[in-house]
Amino acid sequence: MNLEDKPYIREIQLKRDKIENFDSYPFCIPAIKELESLEFHPDVTFFIGENGAGKSTLIEAIAVAQGFNPEGGTKNSLFSTSQTHSELHGQIKSIKSFKHPKDGYFLRAESFYNVATMMDETGYLQGYGGQSLHEQSHGESFMATLTNKLRGNGLYIMDEPEAALSPARQMAAISAIHQLVEKNSQFIIATHSPILLAYPRAKIYQFSDSGISEVAYEDTEHYKITKDFLNHHEKMMNILMET
Repeated sequence: MNLEDKPYIREIQLKRDKIENFDSYPFCIPAIKELESLEFHPDVTFFIGENGAGKSTLIEAIAVAQGFNPEGGTKNSLFSTSQTHSELHGQIKSIKSFKHPKDGYFLRAESFYNVATMMDETGYLQGYGGQSLHEQSHGESFMATLTNKLRGNGLYIMDEPEAALSPARQMAAISAIHQLVEKNSQFIIATHSPILLAYPRAKIYQFSDSGISEVAYEDTEHYKITKDFLNHHEKMMNILMET
């Protein structure tokens, strides 16, 4: 493959001159307020940060700017249960590769139930392995999407995919993601999972009150806190219970 084929999305830029008020939501979120541009890894780009830091808001805006339903699914998922997404997508400029992805999906943990309902109602289950997503556990339906629905040569945007996955399933998800990367796919993922973050062919962006910055895996709080807890879990539990 020509190295210039990917990433499908090379960079996003915030149209700062078009924003009238940086004190209004979502532009008041510090990470968004300080955003100029972000460059993406050809394979996987992770967004991390505390709840409310803006990573899911930006993930949603990127997905909507690429033509995906804000509630998730493919670009053909034309359903809506509520209009809660922000206006951020209209202020994003996408710098893309000359090559367009042949496949795409926006997997969003909090609204995946709505996608599953639509699949049941339309009877379009073959792409998900042929079984109703509602007749599987949340984790099983997520994995069915990863392993059956996503075909490769695609742009896949995910918001906290680990929400329904056990640690073992998170490791299985890494394997599925890698197989898709090997099939010329690009991922943009917002996550809290130290397991998913360990994937080596990736760029990690930390969202905080000071903006967005690139960070190495071993320097993330996810890695440090998890490692410290597992290595000293008895001491940590004593401290936490005493507090």
